[in-house]
Amino acid sequence: NGVMIGSDPETLFGAADVVIDFTSPAASLHHASLAAAKGTAMVIGTTGLGAAEESSLKTMAKDNTIIYCANTSVGVTLLTQLVEDVAAKLTDGWDIEILETHHHHKVDAPSGTALALGKAAAKGRGVALDDVADMVRKGQTGARKQGDIGFAVLRGGDVAGEHSVIFYGDAERVEISHRATDRAIFARGAIRAARFAAAATSGFYDMTDVLKG
Repeated sequence: NGVMIGSDPETLFGAADVVIDFTSPAASLHHASLAAAKGTAMVIGTTGLGAAEESSLKTMAKDNTIIYCANTSVGVTLLTQLVEDVAAKLTDGWDIEILETHHHHKVDAPSGTALALGKAAAKGRGVALDDVADMVRKGQTGARKQGDIGFAVLRGGDVAGEHSVIFYGDAERVEISHRATDRAIFARGAIRAARFAAAATSGFYDMTDVLKG
C-alpha cells in the first residue's frame, strides 16, 4: 500500500511531508531536531514537556513549522478557549478548580491538558499559572488562598480522558467539561493539524491556530 515502516526516524522524516509525534518529552525534542534538519513540518502531541523543552521547540520553529498541543481534540481546544474567556469574566470571589481523570497507565500528572487549561484560566485573569497553581493539598493547609487555581487528579481503569474546570462562586458554580470516549478524536485532530502544518510557513503553532486556519 506504499506505506513506509521503519525504525530509523531520520530516513522516514526525509520522506515525509509532516511528522506526527506522540512519544515522550526527550524523544519529541530529538525528533523535532531531526525534522528541523530535514525541513519537515511537525505536529507534537506529547504531554509532560516542561518550560525549557517548550522553549527549545520554539527556537526550532524559527526555521521550521511546529504545531505543539497537549491535546489534539477539537473539543478540548474549544474548551480551552472557553475557560480563558470565562476566567476573565468571573474574577473577584470566584475560585477555579481543575479536575482530570485518566487511565491507570498514564505516567504524568496533572495531565498536559489540565495544565493547558490552567494556563488558559490564568491568562484570562492576567497572571502566570506558576504563581497561582495549587498542586498539592495535604494536612493542615489553612484556608484556600484567593486567586489560586487548584488541581485534582484521578487515575483508574481505561479512561481516555476527562477534564472539568469548575468556577465556584457564592451560591452558584459554573462547570465546563470535556469527556473523551474514543481516542480516535486525538487522531482526527492530529490529521487536521498535519494538513494545516503542511501548508503553513515556519513558526510555532497550537490547535487554536489550526481551528482558525
